[in-house]
Amino acid sequence: MGRSPETAPTVLIVDDEQINILVLKGMLQVAGFSIATAQDGPVGREQARKFNPDLILLDIMMPGETGFETCRLLKQDPLTTDIPIIFISALSDVENKVRGLELGAVDYITKPFEKAEVMARIRLHIKLKFAHRAMIEEQASKLRQITEAQKAILVNPADYPEAKFAIKYVPILEAGGDFYDVFPTVRNCYCYFLGDISGHDLGASFVTSSLKALVRQNSGPLYTPLETMKNINSVLKSILQDGKYLTAQGVYIHRGFSQLLLVNAGHPSPVHVSAEGAARFLESEGDILGAFENICIEPLTQHVASGDRIYLYTDGLIERFGECKRPTEEGATELLQLCEEFHAAPLDSAVAGIIERLFPDLRMQQDDIVLMGIEV
Repeated sequence: MGRSPETAPTVLIVDDEQINILVLKGMLQVAGFSIATAQDGPVGREQARKFNPDLILLDIMMPGETGFETCRLLKQDPLTTDIPIIFISALSDVENKVRGLELGAVDYITKPFEKAEVMARIRLHIKLKFAHRAMIEEQASKLRQITEAQKAILVNPADYPEAKFAIKYVPILEAGGDFYDVFPTVRNCYCYFLGDISGHDLGASFVTSSLKALVRQNSGPLYTPLETMKNINSVLKSILQDGKYLTAQGVYIHRGFSQLLLVNAGHPSPVHVSAEGAARFLESEGDILGAFENICIEPLTQHVASGDRIYLYTDGLIERFGECKRPTEEGATELLQLCEEFHAAPLDSAVAGIIERLFPDLRMQQDDIVLMGIEV
């Protein structure tokens, strides 16, 4: 970690001329700085990794590895890439100055130098570094608050053990654009709600933070599941901007009647796995929410039996783009096969196992991921 402004900043001097090191070291120590030194690029890079200085003064003309090469390698190393570098060199032509700045240096001082100028530039760039670090820390703190707030509104299986569900939510940002909720509606009936706001930015996460209240306020004995979706659509249509919309689905399981009702608003089809392990998609058509004044949704009613499972998920689970591109249909087929393969495993193990098989390396993740397993 770098040093805070309250302690002595550290400057690393990399120069093959001992006299230059002594001059710079002397003036910096008098000004209260801590100093580390090196007389060639490779040792300078080792010192940078060891001390993580607040700034590096780097000569260009050194035997073996030039200062330009040292700068390039420092900027490629994750441990040293953010350290500001000032070239200090006898090369005074514009071409070398431009090259140094293009390699990532923040400044360029020519020899012979004026003490006051060197000190002013060093102080300026260390102040800028501290200010940038403080800004990043403030933003990170705000994002952590958003993350904690979002976690606080998401239910856990322990909150409703009789709902018999397991959940895995892996947001791609500190706060995600996917949303889920589980809550009782009427006696022996639970609603399992899943939503995916378009976009991966933090604006999406702010919308999801409001969805819980919106869904629950429009659920219960006074509203049919279809009316719930239509009411949500009316609200979202008035607040969503820039082409954003919500795909969502509500699955209502009434265990007393062995009945499932699905209302689907443009969301990927849930998977139904029978107690014997046969898996199939529950197909139900419906418009996305927030894009149209009026929507059309065709509810699906399905008989379910004890031991059956339902899997709800967001499209990030089955879609791939870029170099890892894979057709959505292929991802859906693999999901179906995995739901069958894990049908006898404990529900939480099945959810974790399916995600691990689909994403053995979470660096492959390109979108928020939600997978909810429900035991009838």
